[in-house]
Amino acid sequence: MVLLEVQMHAKPGFKHRLWAQTARFVQLHPQVQHLAVVVVMPHRRLNLGPALLPQQLQSFLDGVIWLSLEELGQEPGLDPLVGLLTLPVLPKPDIPGATGQILRPRPDLLDTVLSILGQRFPHLTREGIMALINLPTDHLRDTRFGQELLAEGRLEGRLEGEARGEARGRVAEAAVMAIRLLNRRCGPLGEAATARIQALPLPQLEALADALLDFSGPDDLAAWLADHTG
Repeated sequence: MVLLEVQMHAKPGFKHRLWAQTARFVQLHPQVQHLAVVVVMPHRRLNLGPALLPQQLQSFLDGVIWLSLEELGQEPGLDPLVGLLTLPVLPKPDIPGATGQILRPRPDLLDTVLSILGQRFPHLTREGIMALINLPTDHLRDTRFGQELLAEGRLEGRLEGEARGEARGRVAEAAVMAIRLLNRRCGPLGEAATARIQALPLPQLEALADALLDFSGPDDLAAWLADHTG
């Protein structure tokens, strides 16, 4: 029996919770004779609790399989389905090569790749994601997402290009999305913080969208703005 846990964000009480939930699972399923506990996490730097723990808890954790997606992404020759797991944590410059390794043997996974990258980069349009992975935008026609856009009459206009003001529109869209995500992660933003984010150029908005996934409160946003703006 394999007990799988996915933890993508820092949770200082995670180790104690994992121990308690595993014990509860064993209590509810006494027929289980062989149990493996696997924790999937983005990287090993994640704060999941104190280093000094009771001996019984530490003994349990020593038997847990800790799977770092960051380390997994460095393995050569990954199966395409395993490679999909690494897309949320790969450095942005490594994404084109990784998606190529996924899609060359499994072009049918394009929809899944677009969906994963759309969640990671919510400020990017579908065309932006296709450009990120070095795939011609025309390939959108062959995907489920492209068919949905065609049905709504939007894809043709996008493929013919945007009029002037496209860049400003993308900046505004990226700012709106960043502010929406920050409101969820850091609480309601004040007017000053909102104005500073709206004034950011597109490269900084993209960097902020990447960074905010690790924010745990407004202090993280304030520190990021202090480091990246004048």
